[in-house]
Amino acid sequence: MRNERLRAVMASGGWTHQRLASATGVDTKSVERWVNLGRTPRRSTAFKAAEALGEDVHALWPALRQARPARAVSPELVALYDQRADIPVSAFVDLITQARERIDVLVYAAVFLHEAYPRLNELLRERAAEGCAIRIAVGDADSENVRQRGSEERFGHGIESRCRLALMHYRPLLGTPGVELRSHGTTLYNSIYRADDQALINAHVFGVNAYGAPVWHLRRQGKGGMFDTYADSFNAVWESATPVTEG
Repeated sequence: MRNERLRAVMASGGWTHQRLASATGVDTKSVERWVNLGRTPRRSTAFKAAEALGEDVHALWPALRQARPARAVSPELVALYDQRADIPVSAFVDLITQARERIDVLVYAAVFLHEAYPRLNELLRERAAEGCAIRIAVGDADSENVRQRGSEERFGHGIESRCRLALMHYRPLLGTPGVELRSHGTTLYNSIYRADDQALINAHVFGVNAYGAPVWHLRRQGKGGMFDTYADSFNAVWESATPVTEG
């Protein structure tokens, strides 16, 4: 029995069997079985296919709702990277470029973004001009939590100087309509890079620099999931953060 939903989505998006097979790392015959015989792919492959097609995986393959593994995996998890260093900066840039409504950034410094992509401020101005609400929270270099993080990561005073450098990078955005910049002194459990309903979450580990810690790629599927947990966390920090002013 055909998978009419999958067939319609592929047709509307101009997806051929070969193109979807390439995007998911399977052979063309497997895709043909999904479409023409209604077969359900492996869970990990199904999530890759749904991500590529921009669809809800359970809408494409309802059987996956019942076929849960022994250890449940959140349907909002798109990918899990062993460390941030495994992710090209282009992935962060692409995430921001695709945003249409909201961009949220919560970090201590993350100067790797400006260092690897000097056009970052220009890109943020472009997104703000198109209607994106942009909120950026960087670490307060004078806060005890930032100093403590430097000690824990054996970074010494480096983390404090990088927080100041991050603020220097973002300061030119002050006064740009739609862009807000704040500093915070909270314990940074996770760095958050959100663009609309997608987010990259750098989960920090005691004694490990951020580039060596894991990253979750999440896509929001509904209320109350992992994505909303991190979005609420960002909002809580934002409310306690101090607006950065010109001068």
